[in-house]
Formats: sequence, structure tokens, C-alpha cells
Amino acid sequence: MTELVVTLDLDGVTDKAGLMDRCALTLELPDWFGRNWDALADSLSDPSVWPTEAADGFLVVVRNWQPYAKARPEEWEIAQEVFSAAVNRAPSLSVMLALGGSS
Repeated sequence: MTELVVTLDLDGVTDKAGLMDRCALTLELPDWFGRNWDALADSLSDPSVWPTEAADGFLVVVRNWQPYAKARPEEWEIAQEVFSAAVNRAPSLSVMLALGGSS
């Protein structure tokens, strides 16, 4: 049993729209993904929209998040709440923030 590991690289993301676009592309979210906080929370916590390789678990490693967090602290706080809520709703989902890589 091996979980799927996906790196969500936020390099160059400067706002919510960029974050939503990067999530949609990297996490292979469905076309109907609404690009808002509720839609992100719903998609992250719904194994039926995860890539098929994530049947045994899904680990999302968020890299290069520090510039976005610094530029948009209020948005980043909401993003962290969304990640946390999704993990609480989907026990086979893990979201990790990678340290480093902010230079």
C-alpha cells in the first residue's frame, strides 16, 4: 500500500487566483472545480476526484509557499485552514508544508 505523493509548487504564485490555478493543474482537479476556497476544500477532501493512483492515500507537499504567505498573509491563513479542514475530513489525505526553498 503506497500513497500518491504530489508536489504543489507555489513558486511564482502571488494571489488566490494563482493558487487556485496551480491547485487545479497540479492536483488534477475536475473541470467543474470552482476556484474558490469552498471548492478547494471539497475537492481536497473528496477521494473520488483525486487521481486514480491515490487510492491508497494522497500526500500533497506544498513547496515555495513562503513568498505567497508573506505577500498575502490573510489568504495564506485561509489556505492553511482549508488544507487542515480537508485533512480532517479525509483521513487518507495529508498536506505538508515543505521548509526551505524560499531563496
